[in-house]
Amino acid sequence: MELLIPLDSESKMPLYEQIYRHIRKEIREGALGAGEKLPSSRILAENLKVSRSTVQMAYDQLLAEGYMETIPCRGCFVSRIEGLVGVEAVGQQGGKLTDGEESAGRDFPNPSDRGFSEKGNPLIDFSPRGIDLEKFPFSVWRKLNRDILVDGNRELFQAGDPRGELSLRREIRTYLHSARGVNCQEDQIIVGAGSEYLLMLLSRILGPKHRIAMENPTYKQAYRVLSGEGYDVVPVDMDHSGMRADLLKKSGADIAYVMPSHQYPMGVVMPITRRQELLAWAWREEERFIIEDDYDSEFRYKGIPVPALQGMDQKERVIYMGTFSKSIAPAIRVGFLVLPRTLLPLYRERAAFYASTVSRIDQNVLCQFMVGGHYERHLNRMRALYRGKHDALLTALKPLEREFEIQGENAGLHVLMTSRKGIAEERLVELANEMGVKVYGLSAYFIRQEQNHYPPTVILGYASLTIEQIQNGASQLLRAWKDVEKC
Repeated sequence: MELLIPLDSESKMPLYEQIYRHIRKEIREGALGAGEKLPSSRILAENLKVSRSTVQMAYDQLLAEGYMETIPCRGCFVSRIEGLVGVEAVGQQGGKLTDGEESAGRDFPNPSDRGFSEKGNPLIDFSPRGIDLEKFPFSVWRKLNRDILVDGNRELFQAGDPRGELSLRREIRTYLHSARGVNCQEDQIIVGAGSEYLLMLLSRILGPKHRIAMENPTYKQAYRVLSGEGYDVVPVDMDHSGMRADLLKKSGADIAYVMPSHQYPMGVVMPITRRQELLAWAWREEERFIIEDDYDSEFRYKGIPVPALQGMDQKERVIYMGTFSKSIAPAIRVGFLVLPRTLLPLYRERAAFYASTVSRIDQNVLCQFMVGGHYERHLNRMRALYRGKHDALLTALKPLEREFEIQGENAGLHVLMTSRKGIAEERLVELANEMGVKVYGLSAYFIRQEQNHYPPTVILGYASLTIEQIQNGASQLLRAWKDVEKC
């Protein structure tokens, strides 16, 4: 078939994004039906007079979001999507806007290249918890601190709004709308010090009588908090699309905790069909909710970030969680909840008396960091920096592709390596440690070890390492793991 796509060469929007948005719109509106074959990237590139890589980037984004699928030897086809819901944002006046581990947990850095292995070798630590602080604009942050405290701004030493500073919540709302497609107003946003506090606050709002389903494997720190609050937490197995909706229905849960934009630790990006299934599950009965943990969606290296699940929710059932720990620094300790309007009365009744756990000074510094455009520039720098490290790691690991399947590319700050020979996870970790390299086993991320049916897999984070350390560490892993036979 031939696609007629109007392209505007004068637009600030990249050509690949114009192609992606046009095809997505055609699918949503039914102009392109389920199962309809799309032209190959080569043919479409020729028709549009653009490079093939431009079309391929658009197709990759559509594939990531589940709007299209590829069938080997046959080509690209429109996915079958039932009851499709568009991502639309609600403006300030209600009008529509256009689309625009273990104990430390996921948010805390683990200093790299520190300590020694069992044999005394200097340790290169592929921690999935780290971030790179070398490029953080400390001078800007210091200046904003000084500016905010100038003239003895005594008001900031008074108790503030328990939901957080209004100015910061407005900036968060603007950012979430433009970058994540989230529909909310500032009165729905609650600012707090980290995901642990926000989950505890949420437990006060929701009440105790709930069963919570979590992806298996999952972010263990969230599991510890939720189970510590007295909830019955049940693990639900995943497939290549994320949490299985059929098993969620059988679990008896009325709340599902998911990470659809980049599941931790598996790196799965949930396609739109699975998102629709989860929303349908939540809409089917009253008092069902989905907790969407959107912890590192900023770091996607191919295409644009996948819109948030919350933006598709038309019945106020998605509770959205975000954090600045990965995008700025863990020590900032600023996260936020976006509550559905249906939960605001419960918040006012049960939890509005809890004061915000982030100082007003820090909130105002972060607000000015965002207002001045520093946050956007910092994100762009870090995205480019992490992409360079990501590519360097994949290149360095290429000689191991016969022995390992490498997953989780193109997003996030870690990759997974699964042994094709079935070499035990403990053995892989031990061999790496002997060479002065620390890697992490996937088994640590399961709520119940008996439900770990995955082949032996290790996790390599790269954010806190230099490119030289990444290359040296990968070289040592090659020596440790190359040609190792199953014991």
